[in-house]
Amino acid sequence: MSRTTRILLFSALFLSAAAQAQTIKPGLWEMNQKMGGNPQMDQAMAQMQQQMASMPPAQRKQMEEMLAKQGMSMPSAGAGGGMAMKMCITPEMAAKQDMPMQSEGDCTSTVTSRSANALKMNFVCKKPPSSGEGTYTFSGDTAYTMKMVVNTTHQGKPQTMTMDGSGKWLSADCGSVKPRK
Repeated sequence: MSRTTRILLFSALFLSAAAQAQTIKPGLWEMNQKMGGNPQMDQAMAQMQQQMASMPPAQRKQMEEMLAKQGMSMPSAGAGGGMAMKMCITPEMAAKQDMPMQSEGDCTSTVTSRSANALKMNFVCKKPPSSGEGTYTFSGDTAYTMKMVVNTTHQGKPQTMTMDGSGKWLSADCGSVKPRK
């Protein structure tokens, strides 16, 4: 998996998890993200989706197991070239209202402001090195939208990518999607 693909995947996983920061309904959620910002990032996103779609069964199983340990299902192609994934939120996770961290990205975040329906935050990740800021806007406890700006370097050159996303509650039962640890 290329460095750019890892940045895109880890950013998507980390930022999807950030939706837990406001009071949201426990259960199965579908989270969609679309990254862009420059032609190279758009191409990397398309390449990542193609790689994921054409993974050999053994590699796909390994990726599914890695994501399952994080409480997520395998991302699939979303509308407009984005990625969609499902995530299980337990009642305890929903009640915490903390920013969960993506352990593989070694990320830290700071909430810069919080209101009844919005959250603004900054984050820094060490693996791969990246930082950014974003805003989540919540529509009650069953939906949100988000806008993020992610800064990183690739081959010694600074790159900025954007991420637009949304999440919606699907059901109280998570089915086969296990909660994050």
